[in-house]
Amino acid sequence: MSHTDRSELMDKIVSLCKRRGFIFQDSEIYGGQNGFWDYGPLGTELKRNVRDAWWQDMISRHDPLDAPEGAPAAFQMVGVETTIIMNPQVWKCSGHYDLFVDKMVDCKVAKKRYRHDHVNGRWIIGKRKSKEGETDPVRVFVTAVGEMPEITAQALAFFGLKKKYADRLEWEGEVISLTEIPVEEYSSVVGPDATEAGTLTEPRDFNLMFKTIIGALGTEDDTAYLRPETAQGIFVNFKNVVDSSRVKLPLGICQVGKSFRNEITPRNFTFRSREFEQMEIEFFCTPSESQEWYTYWRNRRYAWYIGLGIDKENLILREHHPEELAHYSCGTADIEYAFPFLSKGEYGELEGVAHRGDFDLRSHMEGKLKIGDDGELEVELNEHGQPKYRGSGKDLSYFDDQTRERFIPHVIEPSAGADRATLAFICEAYYEDEAPDDKGNMKTRVVMKFHPRIAPIKAAVFPLVKKDGHPEKAKEVYRSLKAAGINVAYDAQGAIGRRYRRQDEIGTPWCITIDGDTIENGTVTIRDRDSLEQVKVKVEDVTAEIQRRLNE
Repeated sequence: MSHTDRSELMDKIVSLCKRRGFIFQDSEIYGGQNGFWDYGPLGTELKRNVRDAWWQDMISRHDPLDAPEGAPAAFQMVGVETTIIMNPQVWKCSGHYDLFVDKMVDCKVAKKRYRHDHVNGRWIIGKRKSKEGETDPVRVFVTAVGEMPEITAQALAFFGLKKKYADRLEWEGEVISLTEIPVEEYSSVVGPDATEAGTLTEPRDFNLMFKTIIGALGTEDDTAYLRPETAQGIFVNFKNVVDSSRVKLPLGICQVGKSFRNEITPRNFTFRSREFEQMEIEFFCTPSESQEWYTYWRNRRYAWYIGLGIDKENLILREHHPEELAHYSCGTADIEYAFPFLSKGEYGELEGVAHRGDFDLRSHMEGKLKIGDDGELEVELNEHGQPKYRGSGKDLSYFDDQTRERFIPHVIEPSAGADRATLAFICEAYYEDEAPDDKGNMKTRVVMKFHPRIAPIKAAVFPLVKKDGHPEKAKEVYRSLKAAGINVAYDAQGAIGRRYRRQDEIGTPWCITIDGDTIENGTVTIRDRDSLEQVKVKVEDVTAEIQRRLNE
């Protein structure tokens, strides 16, 4: 599939999300707000199902008495829910206050701001058209927040050419990031929304944390921050959980919650947003077994997405190169998905699984850490030789009453985005095929092939006609499914083929039709969304049959 085809596919997906009530632009009636999104009725159900599937698979259904396949030992999993606003010292000791920054560049003419590493470009030579005619050839680095199609569009605009003349553009080299262009050459850089070269500023740091104020005075001393991740709430409560819950290592502490990052250039629908939801596990273990646990969680989390319907062809598990690793990391792997807004062969991060060593607990014990001259972690000092940011001073070590050892646990962190996972499941589910309409004519059918566990609506009940006892029996079936806790729809409007198509487009796995056979011999027709197979089932067995299918 070409980049153009993939872009068209993404446009169709975004359109369906709005049309069917999955995702809306935040504050749309006021023009919207970049980087923020609202979930409609179906999107809310879908995202909740994604969260619930994660929580059930990681915590609720976890058996702490037996080791799962591939795990070095049996272990416990518990949940917490911590605050969005924490003591500012948390972010200083964790390193976010100083290091949670992106480089940005501003365009002095377009009055827009871009994340430095999101701007790509390519060198090109051409003549610009003006009222006086063509100028002498100029060599410029034309940029865009995107890849070659967007860069080409910007080049055509810069040189005053129509789209059909794209083959006249004389490119040099390949597409590279703006980060590879020396600042001394910025006078030849055409910004993503600029009409002239040389309008971009030099890159500078931009802190991604949202500031807020606690209390009524509003002084600098009252400054706090919305959390940029949920992980720190788990780390600062590690001792509380161990002391209050009688849990032992190995131990996973889990949390689902909102986080906030003031992204410079939020983009690609809900993929990069300023408000998002995380599903995080901090898995605490002995240092000697940490590498085994890292391998276990990396493989398990990759398999989770496949188990919920992501095709292996669209998913990769990418181990980070040494130069990519954070200074404290003993290893990191990203689970990445081939989102349609990316070019073929490119992948976007769904989840990171990081081996963080003892960095986090030590930081909150001792103060902000850094790599010392000997390559080991040590407390970072200020110009006076004192700890730059003091830790809590609390003992966050763990005592193993079996081995009689005391140590600072190592941490494995599988960190998933609920919004990114939801978007991936939406993209993976979108499918077009040909199916007969009410008159037997083959028509294009849009189907959202959600895995039944995450489908917003599990089944829909249709009375074939609005008479002859059909509605009464349909309501009976509908209420039986509702009473069993199954999210079910009732639709009596329009031809039966149109009703099927409406449910296909929102991803409902099964449609249940009450017809003449229901009144005569007590059977209903269950139609499968994907195979289009139709089977007869007794009315009294419908609920049990849907439950069975959901549990397959």
